Amino acid sequence: MTRVAFVIAENPPKRLDKALARDVPEEASLSRTRLAKLLEGGHVSVGGAVVTDPKAKVAEGAEVVIEVPVADESHIGPEDIPLDVIFEDADLIVINKPAGMVVHPAPGTPNGTLVNALLHHCGDSLSGVGGSKRPGIVHRIDKETSGLLVVAKSDRAHHGLAAQFEKHTVERYYNAVVYGVPDSGEPRLRGVRGVSFEPGNIMKITTHLARHKTDRQRQAVLFESGRHAVTRARIVERFGNPEVGSLVECWLETGRTHQIRVHMTHAGHSLIGDPTYGGRRKLSEKALSIAGINAAKSFPRQALHAAVLGFEHPVSGENLRFEAPIPDDMAALISALRNK
Repeated sequence: MTRVAFVIAENPPKRLDKALARDVPEEASLSRTRLAKLLEGGHVSVGGAVVTDPKAKVAEGAEVVIEVPVADESHIGPEDIPLDVIFEDADLIVINKPAGMVVHPAPGTPNGTLVNALLHHCGDSLSGVGGSKRPGIVHRIDKETSGLLVVAKSDRAHHGLAAQFEKHTVERYYNAVVYGVPDSGEPRLRGVRGVSFEPGNIMKITTHLARHKTDRQRQAVLFESGRHAVTRARIVERFGNPEVGSLVECWLETGRTHQIRVHMTHAGHSLIGDPTYGGRRKLSEKALSIAGINAAKSFPRQALHAAVLGFEHPVSGENLRFEAPIPDDMAALISALRNK
């Protein structure tokens, strides 16, 4: 049990929960959600009396004591699954996730996930997130997307990282192999709603995204409702003529479910191999070798890789930036597309 004691500052909010969130010492690393659970559980005392009502009034100068229980063991089981660890310290870990690995257990995938692997890898170094000894997942990438993820090992790191993702200050760049070439000189793109170009031939896609009305596994582009989403993309390499495809670099201003996959499809440049949004386009044998056509047709996943991840360390304040090279399967696809 950890004891956190402090005094309510002047002009406190009318509700106790809001006063706690404002005045709790920063080093305690207690989020609003965590404070709400501690209140509900009877772990907060004001002036020596336990208070559980979040709407209770509190006066300036009131002495508050929060008893923070030792983190419980997670109900998720640890599994000895190899991990490609890029960076690790007492507060966080950065992983290069392989394609095919789910980030968090769900009804369809109760084990074999990144969280199962992290529980085994981190062991007792997990100080607890939200009252449980578990890794703090602050962002995710799709099962079949490879690349970089940062995961919190402590409450203070989880709180700080979540704030950066909420403010959209985290640097995230992705490599994607797409059909066609998203060039500002393409007349068709001028008529696609939400698509514009910035200096440097950078395509900007601005829409709203929401769950598809009839297919709950998909996201849909909207303009009057849903969540605001902005993606930018630039051409890194063209493969032959515009009929073939290109390697593009995408970066996120917002981070919505399937955002790059949905936005690139909306622009008419879906990802090769994407089973949900991409379909299987017919490629011209005049523009591409048989090997290249076969590589594109048979690529088993969306050709998307989280290549760069940059953020401020939530505890030390150090600016961190990591890069993960294009994985072997995407490198082989790119090589095949290069050969005419």
